[in-house]
Amino acid sequence: MTLTLPKWFDLHTHFRQGPAMASYVKAHLDMGCAGALAMPNTQPPVSRVNGPAQSDGWSIESYSAELRAAGADAFEQLIVPLYLTRQTTAEMIRDGAASGGLRACKYYPPHGTTNAEHGLPMIDLIGGEVLRAMEECGVVLCIHGEQHALSGPDYLDAHQNAETHFYRERMPRLLAAHPRLRIVCEHITTRTAAEFVAAAPGHVGATITPQHLLYTIGHLIQGLKYHLYCLPVVKFEDDRMALRQAAMEEGQRKFFAGTDSAPHTTKATTCGCAAGCFTGGCAPQLYAMAFEQAGIDLASADGQEAFKRFLCLNGPEFYGFPASQQQFQMEKSSSQAAVLETPAGPVTPLPVGLNLELIWRIAG
Repeated sequence: MTLTLPKWFDLHTHFRQGPAMASYVKAHLDMGCAGALAMPNTQPPVSRVNGPAQSDGWSIESYSAELRAAGADAFEQLIVPLYLTRQTTAEMIRDGAASGGLRACKYYPPHGTTNAEHGLPMIDLIGGEVLRAMEECGVVLCIHGEQHALSGPDYLDAHQNAETHFYRERMPRLLAAHPRLRIVCEHITTRTAAEFVAAAPGHVGATITPQHLLYTIGHLIQGLKYHLYCLPVVKFEDDRMALRQAAMEEGQRKFFAGTDSAPHTTKATTCGCAAGCFTGGCAPQLYAMAFEQAGIDLASADGQEAFKRFLCLNGPEFYGFPASQQQFQMEKSSSQAAVLETPAGPVTPLPVGLNLELIWRIAG
């Protein structure tokens, strides 16, 4: 079986900084990716819109130039969000939007994931001038939707976790205060988040990663498969079922691909496990496997349409740019992912870390 699809857009991924950037960009191009939203939690962060890089932060302009020099000029679309910090101002938002350089901003809960120490609590943003300026200018708010500074049982329990806290307590207040704000709820992991997005207005969407469609916390804990460790962590079977239903529902327009592919040359460190699953080179294959595991027949016209909508069409539609006119092909054929050798060191893709044989491959 062969699928011929429009090239797709990864609307949440990490290309980092430094000599390995070109390797990470190439891994995306090699899997039929036509464009990317590149996360700004670099070191230092992407905390300004224009101007040269400085010791305390990149600008969108300077980081985008680095990415293009590393091969991202081959993408049809490249979006770099502004990292929201205490130094972000409404004037910065308005000027950036007017210049065309600012299309999205990224919210990180303080210390919520890799290089998130520059973030601020959502409660400090709600009702403020920065979000009002974003609302007025049509700038998308990309949200890492977890509540910060929780105790262990509140952070992850059978009945609640950092994400459910956020979507039950913070998101309703955010929408009430900023009803026209365009929002992407990134890498959602729970039934609570999926149901919130489904019930929200049309200008609220969500990305879902391949690992959260494929795996549960049981897969992570059984044997401590640390290559599956990411933030937010994979959750429970009921959550996986809800994510699959949201992503694969016929005709849905709110949920789309964002891999959160996060390369680390060292996963297990002396201070704990680095958060992030690297799926560069293999994300469409993993998404296809998730669809099939959920019972979607990718040999059928309806199954192919649902897969194309999630992978290739909904993301561009939400962000307001055209779907790609170029195509790529996937073949139903066994293949193996390989460790990615980079100038910064080897990076282990998720299938290699889990000893997973891929049952799809990128053709050509």
